[in-house]
Amino acid sequence: MDQDHFKQILLDMKEEVSGRINSIDRDIRHEGMSADWAEQASERENDEVLESLGNSSEQELEMIKFALLRIEDGSYFHCDKCGEEIPPARLELLPFTAYCVNCAEKIEA
Repeated sequence: MDQDHFKQILLDMKEEVSGRINSIDRDIRHEGMSADWAEQASERENDEVLESLGNSSEQELEMIKFALLRIEDGSYFHCDKCGEEIPPARLELLPFTAYCVNCAEKIEA
């Protein structure tokens, strides 16, 4: 399996997610907020949704960083739980996964 291929996918994902987090942070801080009180109230209504998206993005970023560490230490292509090889098709769909399908199903159950 091509380690460099997956590393590049993860690095691209890391950049995209980091950009999303920065954008969400700017939106939550209301940079460039309107001077009109009614518009400000409307802009603040989305804060809870943005916060949830930010938290999800932070979790995704941590999983991506962990996957990059796994590439570096040579464990990327093997399940963290059982040690079996993670199918390449699964890594293409979820490049930051640390588990094979069987272990992921057991964890989610």
